[in-house]
Amino acid sequence: MARTRPHTARNRAAVGFLLPFCVLFLTTFVAPICYAVHQSLFRVERKGALGLGGETEVFAGLSNYTHALEDSQFLAGFGRVLLFGVVQVPVMILLATVLALLLEAASARGVVFFRTAFFLPYGVPGVIASILWGFLYVPGISPIVEMLDGAGLDVDFLSDGTLLWSIANIVTWEFTGYNMLILISQLKAVPDELYEAARIDGANAWQVAVRIKLPLIRPALVLTTVFSIIGTLQLFSEPLVLKPLTGNIDTGYTPNVHAYNEAFGANNYHVAAAEAVLLAVVACVLSFGFMRLVGRRGKVGDE
Repeated sequence: MARTRPHTARNRAAVGFLLPFCVLFLTTFVAPICYAVHQSLFRVERKGALGLGGETEVFAGLSNYTHALEDSQFLAGFGRVLLFGVVQVPVMILLATVLALLLEAASARGVVFFRTAFFLPYGVPGVIASILWGFLYVPGISPIVEMLDGAGLDVDFLSDGTLLWSIANIVTWEFTGYNMLILISQLKAVPDELYEAARIDGANAWQVAVRIKLPLIRPALVLTTVFSIIGTLQLFSEPLVLKPLTGNIDTGYTPNVHAYNEAFGANNYHVAAAEAVLLAVVACVLSFGFMRLVGRRGKVGDE
């Protein structure tokens, strides 16, 4: 019995450390998802003349999901964020990778300053960042637009053709530094002996970066890409803040904006819950699909 006591004590200590996380995970992640799924399966039924006789919740089955999938605005929002992600996510990950490699290879004197400078935009809340960039996009206020006009270039950052990419610029500015920091952390975990061996074998800086550093930070690249895919589907604050500045952002510009307007504009919480569940399902499918695709390519490369 004496031999089993240390083992039991370790198990109790492990449970004690895991318990706070499990409680938070269940209350802030699992419970809201279950509640959203529950809400999406019901609808409000009003009674009496003009619906003034009271209202009750009745089981609706999958009718809310059908309503969401038949909404052209909701589907158009999905198409818009998918186009956004196909262009913006690779650009942002590429930029974060280049910055991480440059900072990791730079001299120690300026690394801390530039690392902080690149990461600083992530500390600015998305709403504040959108307000700041909104002023830089509005003609008559923006010094950028004024300089472009002075150069003979007529650019409208809030037009229908450029608005999505103006939002992409805001998101890239916000999250490139965050992704860069994750990649730098992975680079710091690489043993220096590998770099020394490569240099002894005659490898230059480019060869070390391409053949050693990039393959070894592959898990971090996958992680940042998955985070970016999920963040793209959750695009919300940027278009919502820019909406008063342009007429090209409607109530269904992104799936999140559409669900928000269904809930708090049309008071249709059950359809909004169905749209939120559909958004979560698409995010899971794309994220796990990307990881499976990368995993297959990794196995083929190893072979």
